Amino acid sequence: MRKQSINIVLFFLTTFSQQVFADDWGKTGHRVIGKIAQEHLTPKTTAAVDALLDGMSLAFVSTYADEIRSDSRYDYLDSWHYVNMDKDTRYLETKKNPNGDIITAMDHCVEVLNNPNKSKADKAFYLKLLVHFIGDIHQPMHAGRKADKGGNDIKLTWFGEPTNLHRLWDTDLIEHYNMSYTELAAHLPKRSVEEKENCMNAPRLDWAHESQDLANTIYAQTPIHASLGYTYHYQYFDTVRVRLLDAGLRLAATLNAIFDSADAS
Repeated sequence: MRKQSINIVLFFLTTFSQQVFADDWGKTGHRVIGKIAQEHLTPKTTAAVDALLDGMSLAFVSTYADEIRSDSRYDYLDSWHYVNMDKDTRYLETKKNPNGDIITAMDHCVEVLNNPNKSKADKAFYLKLLVHFIGDIHQPMHAGRKADKGGNDIKLTWFGEPTNLHRLWDTDLIEHYNMSYTELAAHLPKRSVEEKENCMNAPRLDWAHESQDLANTIYAQTPIHASLGYTYHYQYFDTVRVRLLDAGLRLAATLNAIFDSADAS
């Protein structure tokens, strides 16, 4: 009886931790984004990032912003992972979260990294956050609706197991493909030089609106309590791959603009 009670407790603790912390691309997706970005840094940016992170890769630090969520000192960062936008309301028209959102979070990280008076420790901290947040904004449900917590309240079944719409896009779609982050990064869509430049030059608000538009499509095509599997994966996995690639390219462009611009300090 005691062993059974322990198992029940462990089950609920595991389930609770998944619901609380599995709230963006998941480790694999974030590491894919970090690896793609690393491959598109200029030599000067590579050296600057390496110095700040003491040799750690962007893939390695990409999950840091989720890891610190277990530390109550960083509770103030919770709202920095997303932005809620209703179906027909663009970011500039929304009522802003007084605690900040992912748009203001990215802006703040960039400001710190551009500030020559900030310490190495501060810059390293906000660099790690920026790597993660640029990944987050490319996950469509991070621009989802407040009413359902970005899809967290929309219950679904994925290959017979309970999940929700947010977790489906965070983790389930990627993990079902069963590739390591290095394998997945090596098999993302191919882009021409011009296509890469257009992607990397898009302003940050465009990233959020792209995710919002995708979220609207996902809401419309994913009924509540739907039982999903192979067909849904086939329908949407290429979209996941494109968003991961876009995030990696834009992370690289952002870091290159900070560390290798004409007036970078």
